[in-house]
Amino acid sequence: MKMRVVTSLVLTIFALAGCAGGRPSDPDRPNAATGSYPFTIKNCGTDVTVRAAPKRVVTMNQTAAEILIHLGVDDRIVGSGYEIYQVPDEIAERYEKLPILSAHGQEITHEKLLEAQPDLVYSSFGSFLTAPHSGDREELHKLGVPTYVTEFDCTEHVAVPGANFPMMYEEYRRLARIFDVPAAGEKLVTEQQTMIDKALAAVKKRDRPLKVMWFYSMWGGTPWAAGPGGLPQNVSDLVGVQNIFADASTKMAEVSWDAVAARNPDVIILADLTRGEPNDLAREKIDLLKKDPLTSKLGAVAADRFIIVPGAQMDPGYGSAYLVPALVDGLNRLP
Repeated sequence: MKMRVVTSLVLTIFALAGCAGGRPSDPDRPNAATGSYPFTIKNCGTDVTVRAAPKRVVTMNQTAAEILIHLGVDDRIVGSGYEIYQVPDEIAERYEKLPILSAHGQEITHEKLLEAQPDLVYSSFGSFLTAPHSGDREELHKLGVPTYVTEFDCTEHVAVPGANFPMMYEEYRRLARIFDVPAAGEKLVTEQQTMIDKALAAVKKRDRPLKVMWFYSMWGGTPWAAGPGGLPQNVSDLVGVQNIFADASTKMAEVSWDAVAARNPDVIILADLTRGEPNDLAREKIDLLKKDPLTSKLGAVAADRFIIVPGAQMDPGYGSAYLVPALVDGLNRLP
């Protein structure tokens, strides 16, 4: 069965390659003339050659699918997976039409990925496109299937120097170029930058920067918090607050309650996750903080100085820009 799947995939890709044409274009010009194929870009240290605008893309996770929906190319998605939260209402109808290739909260298997016969695979998590998970990028490239991984997560949890929204915008532009819809990419960039600028103009001035903890999840009884090298850190810098774990060694750090108490945040930003793990929901996190003998004494906990954001917004994606107005609004409401 696997041999038949792979053979079919290879034949499909050869057919697509035969139809590709055009001259190579400059990879540093994200809005080069439409229809300019093939071209090669460097992505997470890997050369990725795109021979034609993809018609059969598999998005490895929900966040990746949502970006392509906002670029208007969701009709080319032949499979998606790793659903972990409620889909935003504005795109729910379009998202529900996508073929889902994995169970809730599960990765797409290598076999399911090949069965979909993609001509592009796009992932927001570098770990998904590895041999122990959904399949190795190099193997897919040998089959003629280009892959794209967000530059925010080439390697799981590793802090990315200079991670910021312009980097997110570059991803939109690159994807728009891959799909030959450059205007859609620019439209997305303009909308999100306008929203961020408006939010930052409303920041309430304070005598001193507030200290915040980005409380993402619990795993094995240990809290995980956003560190440096990710968009939560960039949002902290833009808004003018201090991330208490800005000195962590990874962008998503395993911390301790003793460390949280010692750094004593003024505000705790809670990721509201709906993937079904213990203490994923924001209300569960609040209950945990209030019941714990150590954290219950923190000023932020005692005074209910919490700001709740959808958990997916702390991962790189379309929703990340909404962190800025959410944080500004939450902080402005505090005394």
